[in-house]
Amino acid sequence: MIPDNLGVLAAFVAVAEERSFTKAAVRLGVSTSALSHAIRGLEESLGVRLLARTTRSVAPTEAGDQLLAQAGPALGDIRTALDGVGRLRERPAGRLRLVMPRIAASMVLLPRLARFPRVDAGVVLVVTTDNGPVDIVAARFDAGIEIGEFIQRDMIAVRVSADLRAAIVASPAYFKAHPRPASRRTSCSTAASAAGWDRPASTAGSSRGAARRSPSACPGRSCWTTST
Repeated sequence: MIPDNLGVLAAFVAVAEERSFTKAAVRLGVSTSALSHAIRGLEESLGVRLLARTTRSVAPTEAGDQLLAQAGPALGDIRTALDGVGRLRERPAGRLRLVMPRIAASMVLLPRLARFPRVDAGVVLVVTTDNGPVDIVAARFDAGIEIGEFIQRDMIAVRVSADLRAAIVASPAYFKAHPRPASRRTSCSTAASAAGWDRPASTAGSSRGAARRSPSACPGRSCWTTST
C-alpha cells in the first residue's frame, strides 16, 4: 500500500533519522502532535509498527529499518529531481522544440539566432519547418510561429512581425496576355494558376514540395504569431 501523501513518508524518515519526534518536528516545521498523528496513521495503514517509542527515546523497529533503508534514498532522489527542475526558473536550460513555416524561419528566426547563444547558452534549439497548420501540443513542440488566423483560441500568442502581404509578380508580357480579372474570385484563381498553387486558400504551404496557396494572396492581412 502506498501512502496518499509522500509527506507522511518524509515525516517517518525524519523521525527515524533524528530518533526524536521533537527534533523531527523542528526539522520539518510542524508540531510534535501532528507528526505523531501522521506516523500513527502510516503504521495503521501498513498494519505494522515502524517505530518503538517511550517517553525517553524513539528507535525504528525491524520493519522501520527496512522502510528507512529504501524510502530514505528514494525521497532524497525526489528532492534532487525537484531541486533540479526548480533551478530552471533561474536560468532556462534543455531542448526547445520549435515549428514554423520556412518563410518564418528565414524572416523571423534566422536574424535573431546570432545573439541567442549569448543570451541562453543552456538552451538547445531544435527547429522543424512545416508550411501547413501544426497542432503544437499534439506534435509535442514547445512553441511555434504560425499565421495569425491559424492560432487556436486557447493558446498564448504574441506578435513577432508586422502584417505581411503577398504579391503576384510576372513579366509585362504575361500581364498583357492576362488582363485584370473582373472579380476577386477570378483574380484568386488566376493568381493561383500563375504561381502553381493547387490547394485551398485556408492552407499555408507545404514542406514536402507540393506548393499551396498563401491566405494573403487575395486582399487581406496576415501576421506571424508565436504560440505556446
